[in-house]
Amino acid sequence: MDRVILHCDCNSFFASVECAMRPELWQYPVAVAGDPESRHGIILAKNELAKKAGVTTAEAIWQAKRKCPNLICVPAHFDAYHEFYERINKIYLDYTDLVEPFSIDESYLDLTGCMHLHPGMSPRDIADEIRGRVQSEMGITISVGVSFCKFYAKLGSDYKKPNATTVIGREDIEHIVYPLPVSDLLFVGKKATEVLNSRAIYKVADLAALTREYLGQILGKQGEGLYDCIHGFDTDPVRDFYDYIAPKSVGNSMTFRRDLVGEREVRSGISALSDSVASRLRFEGFKATVIQVTIRDPNFKNIQRQRKLDHPTYLQKEITEVAMELVSENWDFSHPIRLLGVSGNELVPSDTEAYEQVSLFEKEEKFDSEKQGKLEDTMAEIREKYGVTSIKFGYADDKELGIKFPKKTDEK
Repeated sequence: MDRVILHCDCNSFFASVECAMRPELWQYPVAVAGDPESRHGIILAKNELAKKAGVTTAEAIWQAKRKCPNLICVPAHFDAYHEFYERINKIYLDYTDLVEPFSIDESYLDLTGCMHLHPGMSPRDIADEIRGRVQSEMGITISVGVSFCKFYAKLGSDYKKPNATTVIGREDIEHIVYPLPVSDLLFVGKKATEVLNSRAIYKVADLAALTREYLGQILGKQGEGLYDCIHGFDTDPVRDFYDYIAPKSVGNSMTFRRDLVGEREVRSGISALSDSVASRLRFEGFKATVIQVTIRDPNFKNIQRQRKLDHPTYLQKEITEVAMELVSENWDFSHPIRLLGVSGNELVPSDTEAYEQVSLFEKEEKFDSEKQGKLEDTMAEIREKYGVTSIKFGYADDKELGIKFPKKTDEK
């Protein structure tokens, strides 16, 4: 017996939430946009009316308004998006515990073991009921794909938008899926599309005619996985909503109001980012064994460097010093920096016993590390009680540069 998998995708999520909070906006083309003063002056999301006017994600605000003069741009409200996301998933949980969020606006549902709770209803009926509930209770629309696996359920939700249900059973694959361009498939990005097109593989039907071995030769493991998915061999389960998935890394990045120049300005930015990363590591119960920095120049060229640590850490001071060493070893401080990023990678539980070989000459350094740990523990308690900005390290919010402690909603 085939599984019953749904993929629920909120339509124009960020913009739809803004319109749901301000219903008078529904009749206008609306875009969620960054702050031009912070050099985030691009379109982050748009509603259907803006999309029909040609507005695209990631284009500059001035370009969007040239296409659509009556475009209304609103700032992002990430707290509201997360609240909507949580409430929408609670609706899904009325139908099954197997709800796996795929992103902030998408979730997979496995109804296989719950169909008996809905006598007389088909999977399409349930999908339509869920769409109706989300619209009536949340004020936004979703598109739902229904299939026997996650791969085709995702394709179904993308097939017809907005506010639609598409069922793709095994018997529907040839007439619904095969005529589609290969670029419509999950996991087939721009580069894979170019590789396939260069071999005269344009439609899914062309792809389906190939052997698993050949796809593996031209696309590697991705090609073999693609073959399995196209031929209905996708058995990837939908995880239980309450299963905790440990993060693989914790990081933050920041684009500044003007380019940073000089060691002092760079250290200020690194300190703020390291503070945020350290706080999140402590909150999640992890320590990092690798620190990575990202540097972007005004021409949008990036470099990334990382270093393996001698011991795991979630201390702001240690993260800052390692990150600054990476920057100073790989960057001329006289050259401008548009964006900085700091992340802690290869995480281990914070209670992991890490063996450290300490010489007699390192005892003072070890003592300082212990003192720093107690200091940051105390700061964490104060922040938990009074808010993340209630107490800070030596860096200060700099309005001119746009340096600030990144709040939880700014996390990337």
